[in-house]
Amino acid sequence: MPIFDFQCESCGHGFEKLVLKSDAPAPACVACSSNEVIRKISAPGFRLSGSGWYETDFKTGKKKNLASGSDASSGS
Repeated sequence: MPIFDFQCESCGHGFEKLVLKSDAPAPACVACSSNEVIRKISAPGFRLSGSGWYETDFKTGKKKNLASGSDASSGS
């Protein structure tokens, strides 16, 4: 479910809100209850963490060894 960033044009308060549809109207300001709220463009809430993340992490069988196998192209 997407969490959007909003900015109130009346009081300037910024807040995040879970909105079920991207085309839903902006919620009222949580600080002053004004309806003059705009949705801001923001980076997605996405983070890869841990010791590493590789394209082969979610592959099974022979496809899992593509990076180190003889099937991989050498570029020459």
